[in-house]
Amino acid sequence: MEAIGIEAVEAVFDALDDIAFFVKDREGRYLSINRTMVRRCGVRHKRDVLGKTALELFPRALAETYLAQDRKVIDQGAPIDKQLELHIYPGRSRGWCITKKMPLFGKDGAVVGLIGTSQDLGLLDELHPAYRQIARIAQHISENYQQNVSLKALAEEAGLSLSRVERLFQKVFQHSPRQFLVQCRLAAARTLIEQKPQARIAEIAYECGYTDHSAFSRQFKSYVGMSPTDYGLHMRKAAG
Repeated sequence: MEAIGIEAVEAVFDALDDIAFFVKDREGRYLSINRTMVRRCGVRHKRDVLGKTALELFPRALAETYLAQDRKVIDQGAPIDKQLELHIYPGRSRGWCITKKMPLFGKDGAVVGLIGTSQDLGLLDELHPAYRQIARIAQHISENYQQNVSLKALAEEAGLSLSRVERLFQKVFQHSPRQFLVQCRLAAARTLIEQKPQARIAEIAYECGYTDHSAFSRQFKSYVGMSPTDYGLHMRKAAG
């Protein structure tokens, strides 16, 4: 069977209003996008996005997160699946997205770029009456992951039972609250190691809300693909 051109794939995703589609090269430049991605970037035409990187299109903090994901996919050939993210849309409104990225391989087996999607969960608001309450809980977790987050206290504050919060969180975000908390902590730890590769791993773990060093190392390796110590060495070598 003949290979399907990227134009055909792009045309399919053009019809989906709640999913942003993109293809990037090794340097993180957009090679192909759908119309939803155009709207998310706050521009009018695909040509306003193609050839640019996330740093040229999004607030710096968000762009650096996206680029760190890209580097993991491209450098390690490792996909990112069900990454829950808070996104800032044009007009400064906020919404939650689930992002997936997969490496693209050339004929010689080397990674030449990546392909991905980002599903907008904000459109679920009308389907789930408690969405705003669950979204506030998710935002609280993302902003306070360093602390001992009490989901029971957050549920009581929202006027919901703990079981209902857990059930709705899974339904809306496709993650449990605990999975999301761990994801926030590990993403922060990766960023800290990249910024301070000489720092002691125990200090990084504590700064990101971990009291159990071994649990941190185990979860970090599962998340990044190497231990925090090895990742720190990798970053020191990369820095020269």
